[in-house]
Amino acid sequence: MPSVERTIEVDQPIAKVWDYVSDFRSTEEWDPPTVSTVRTSGDGGVGTTYVNTSAFLGHETQVEYRVTEFVPQSRLQLAGDAGKSLDLLDTITVESTATGTRLTYHAEFTTSGAAKLTEPLLPPALKILGDRVAESLRDHLTRL
Repeated sequence: MPSVERTIEVDQPIAKVWDYVSDFRSTEEWDPPTVSTVRTSGDGGVGTTYVNTSAFLGHETQVEYRVTEFVPQSRLQLAGDAGKSLDLLDTITVESTATGTRLTYHAEFTTSGAAKLTEPLLPPALKILGDRVAESLRDHLTRL
């Protein structure tokens, strides 16, 4: 299963970083492929749902995410369903460092059906995407 993971460090307190990234609607700012993210139910904790629309590999995809884990100032996990062809699992972890916060973003992509044919294209695209996301996230967190 293709995946991408990036770790960044910023000179911001963990509470500030957590407040920003744990509201998944902030992906509209820091996630380059995201066109929009709308919270459709919940308060941000476990069970909260979001609809994310992203443009990736020349296609616009709508993903329904559900928060499956929410540990304040530690770990956020969302399971994403893009229909019959793609499932995602996004995990964001944060930890304090001597000078700020270390954040790790991990995304797993599970393809099925006809989308399995595109799986060989994912690793190179995910490397580029991961680099762009990390740079954008670092820039946005630095400016908080």
